[in-house]
Amino acid sequence: MKNQLLQLAFEIELQDGEKLTIPSSITEEIGKGKWLITIQPKSQTGDHAHDAFLKSYSPEDEGLYDDY
Repeated sequence: MKNQLLQLAFEIELQDGEKLTIPSSITEEIGKGKWLITIQPKSQTGDHAHDAFLKSYSPEDEGLYDDY
């Protein structure tokens, strides 16, 4: 069985004045065949919502954590 790259994903962040360059480590993995290359902005909300606890706080819990 021949090994085949099925999916390759990278997350990058560009600062003002920076330009996108594709590292040779990525381009070396691309060979003969059809490829789909997609570039899209990452969600602004991030991976973790820091207000998740606050949204799970119910009125019945009022005063529960006041001692801390």
